[in-house]
Amino acid sequence: MLFANPKVNWMFDSEPMPELNGRTTYQPRGKVLGGTSSINGSVYIRGHPQDYDYWRQLGCVGWSFDDVLPYFRRAEDQQRGEDAFHGVGGPLKVSDHQETYELADAIIAAGAQAGIPTNRDFNGPIQEGIGYYQTTTYRGRRWSTATGYLRTARKRANLVVETRAHAVRIKTREGRAVGLEYLATGGSKLARVRGEVIISAGVFGSPQLLMLSGIGPSRHLRDMNLPVILDLPAVGENLHDHFYIQLMFRCPKAITLNDVSASWLRKLKAGIQYVFLRKGVLSTNGVYAGAFVRSDPRLERPDLQINMNAWSVAERTRAGMIPHPFPGFTMSPVHLRPQGRGSVRLKSADPRAAPAINLRFLATEYDLRAIISGIRIVRKISQQQALAPFVSEEFQPGPKVDSDAALESFVRRLGYANLHPVGSCRMGSDTEAVVDSRLRVNGVRMIRVVDSSVMPAIVAGNTNAPTIMIAEKASDMILADAKAA
Repeated sequence: MLFANPKVNWMFDSEPMPELNGRTTYQPRGKVLGGTSSINGSVYIRGHPQDYDYWRQLGCVGWSFDDVLPYFRRAEDQQRGEDAFHGVGGPLKVSDHQETYELADAIIAAGAQAGIPTNRDFNGPIQEGIGYYQTTTYRGRRWSTATGYLRTARKRANLVVETRAHAVRIKTREGRAVGLEYLATGGSKLARVRGEVIISAGVFGSPQLLMLSGIGPSRHLRDMNLPVILDLPAVGENLHDHFYIQLMFRCPKAITLNDVSASWLRKLKAGIQYVFLRKGVLSTNGVYAGAFVRSDPRLERPDLQINMNAWSVAERTRAGMIPHPFPGFTMSPVHLRPQGRGSVRLKSADPRAAPAINLRFLATEYDLRAIISGIRIVRKISQQQALAPFVSEEFQPGPKVDSDAALESFVRRLGYANLHPVGSCRMGSDTEAVVDSRLRVNGVRMIRVVDSSVMPAIVAGNTNAPTIMIAEKASDMILADAKAA
């Protein structure tokens, strides 16, 4: 319902991608309080600890795993309780699924039979393995950042929340932000700034707003007939995302979400379970289990994530996803360490126009080989004895699609962005970075970017939890810099 609802979703599309046979890929983004945390899949994954140590190696001082772990813990209200990796009492509810699911249990058992160790906590000391995911939900309901953070903060006298407003540009004078121009119900308005402007418009919106404000690659700004306030070529560069492909399986048991969708009786039962007990399929995100594995055993850490979805999709469009009329489920390998880099650019100087989103999937031989390796790992899991009662056949792509060339064609034809885009306002200590290690925009004072666009390199897993960590850490920086001013 949220995947293609223009009331709460920007519903962007990428530009055509030569590596994917000229296809575009849909890019839903939250247009609602809480941003994309209010419309996403609610899976709670932090990434691998070495992801953050790599940020530090890239020059992001203060962003090693030891530096960021306290902020992950501070954010959390972990259902399982407190330990060295997890916190309790924070604004973000992190929960187990309220009930186990026989198909997920079978997939986890099959993964173990295939040689993948079981793992109860992907956010603990070891990421590699197979098991149930935790989610940002509470008692069967989504727990977005709007619910966890804004609900309480809105009571503060020094906070005004204005919805149905669209940022146009940041006004600067003598190298410093002095205001924010935005469109609202009554027309154009200007918010004057005594402190700093904090941009949290996301991986597409943040570079777009900077460029509309005259901060970005000068040649592109001139092409858009925009004044150049600061030539900052890296704005909009370094865009990258995870990439995935779906393998679909027919199930001989009517236990999938396809079956709920196809039956009014099952829908009624699910509705009653949810309304009165907050249980059943409507209390879950449908993404029960997953695995972190290596595409090559010689690798130091996982570079693939495998998601198990309790449905299979017959048609995927911007209008929504239509399930098959028969029982089916999906296992999807996701490439976590893509080497391809794209960009965000303006299509016009109109702030209401969607940005040009240029993604580069399968840009290198490694990108392609890793996802093909993921397909073969999924097939190995599907062929184990534990899954035999749940698999009638693999029907996408089907067992005949087996050679590397055939699998490459399948991937280029049906692979998608995994909707974890990052990097378009890259953090770093070098002069080419968009923001410094305190997330301040280089070359102009009193502008800070706080969202997933600052990640210099994508993490190995879902990006909602790391983005919340970035915001937690940024809040300390903002307060410290304000006191020092």
